[in-house]
Amino acid sequence: MKTRLLILCLCFSNAIFAQDAPVTGQQILDSANQAITSISSDEILQLIDKQPDAVIIDVRTQFEVKLLGTLGLYQNVNIPRGWLEFRIAETAPSLDTPIVVYCGTNVRSPLAAKTLMDMGYTNVRNYDEGYFDWKEKGLDLNMGTLDSTTLLYQRPKQIVDGVYSAIGAPQPSTYENSGHNNNLSFIIADDAVVVFNGGGSYLLAQAMHEEIKKITDLPVKYLVYENAQGHAVFGGSYWKEQGVEIIAHDNTPEILEHTSTQVTEQARNSLKDKFFKSRLLMPDHTFSEEYLLPVKGRKIVLKHFGNAHSPDDIQLWLPEDNLLISGDFAFNERMLPILEHTNVREWIENWDKLETLNPGVIIPGHGDITDLQTVTYFTKDYLVYMQDKVEQVLDDGGDLTDAYQIDQSAFMQWKTFRELSLRNAARIYKMMEFE
Repeated sequence: MKTRLLILCLCFSNAIFAQDAPVTGQQILDSANQAITSISSDEILQLIDKQPDAVIIDVRTQFEVKLLGTLGLYQNVNIPRGWLEFRIAETAPSLDTPIVVYCGTNVRSPLAAKTLMDMGYTNVRNYDEGYFDWKEKGLDLNMGTLDSTTLLYQRPKQIVDGVYSAIGAPQPSTYENSGHNNNLSFIIADDAVVVFNGGGSYLLAQAMHEEIKKITDLPVKYLVYENAQGHAVFGGSYWKEQGVEIIAHDNTPEILEHTSTQVTEQARNSLKDKFFKSRLLMPDHTFSEEYLLPVKGRKIVLKHFGNAHSPDDIQLWLPEDNLLISGDFAFNERMLPILEHTNVREWIENWDKLETLNPGVIIPGHGDITDLQTVTYFTKDYLVYMQDKVEQVLDDGGDLTDAYQIDQSAFMQWKTFRELSLRNAARIYKMMEFE
C-alpha cells in the first residue's frame, strides 16, 4: 500500500513539474511572430509617404546604433527594447499612431511589437528584415562613420583629375563622426597642394594629410578657410605646423575674434579627447572679392559671392575643370542652417553669381558631389520658400508661434531636418520682423 502511494505521489509530482516547466525564449518569440504583422522595406517607404506622422522605432541599444548606424528616415527614433514601455508615450501619444519596430536580427522587434499591442496600440507592425537588410539594399542610413579605420567620416575620392574631396557626414558634428560633417577637399597643382577647409580638429586635419600623402609627394602650401566656423578652422592648428599659409576672407578675423570662446567650447564638448591640440588660428592672408592662388600648372581662383550663409563664405573656382567648390554657399542632401549672421535675402540675391559660372560639377559645403540644379533645390529653393512663408505670417499679423507652424513637411526626409527646421523658421522670422 505504501509503495503504491509512493508511486502515485511520484507520478503526481512529475505531472506538476511538466506542467510548470518554463516557456522557452523561442516559444515566446514564435508566439509573438504569430500575433504581429510584418512589413517590408518598400512598404515602410510607402507608409511614410502616405502617413508622415508614422513612427519607426529602432529597439537596438544606443551602443549598437552609434557603432552600426540606423535607418536614415526622419521618422526613425531609437528606443532600446528595455525602455520601450516607459518611453513610447513620448513618441506615440495616440494609440492609433502608425508604428513600425525593428532591430538587427528580428529577435527583439517581434517582442517589442507584441508588447506595444498588449499596451493598446492598434497600428503596430514589425520590420522583420531589419537594419542589416535595409543597409544591404542601399537605402538611406544615419551612420556615425563610414570608415572606422580613420577619423575621417570617409576617405577622399577623386572628383576630376587632381581634385579630391572627403565627403563629411550629412549630420551635426558629433564625437562619432569626429567633427567631420563638412566636405574637406584638396587640389594638386604642379608645385603644391591646396587644401580647402581645415577640418574640425588638429587630429582630423592630420588624418586628411595622411590621405594626401598617399596620392602625392608635393607639399601642402595653402589652406583655405571656407569661413570662420569651427569645422573649417580648427584643423588650421595642424596645417600651420606643416608650414602652410592660411587664406581667408577679409571678414573672417573679426568673426573669429567675436566667436572664438563659444566655438571652442562647443567643439571641445562635442569632440572631447579628439579635440587634442586643436586651437583657433588667424589667417595669414585675406582678400575681399577674388584671389588667384600663386600655384603652377593650374588656375585656382578664390571668390566671395557676397553675404549668404556667412559674411565670409569663400568659393573655389577651377575654370579649366568647370568645377566649383562652393563652401557653405551651397548645400546638398541635408537642410542648411540659418545662423545668427546669415543674410537670407542677400543669399538669394547673390545666387545668380553661382548661376553665371554655371559649373558642371559642384562640391558643396555639405553633402555629396552634385550639380547646379540639385544645390539650387537644397539651397535657394528652400530659402525662397521659407522667406515667402515668413512674409505671409508677418502680413497676416502672425507672431513667432505662427512661424513655428510653417509647413516644412516637403523637406522632412532631408538630413538635419529634425535639428534645424524649427530653428530656421524662428531665425528667419526674427530677421524679417523689423525689416
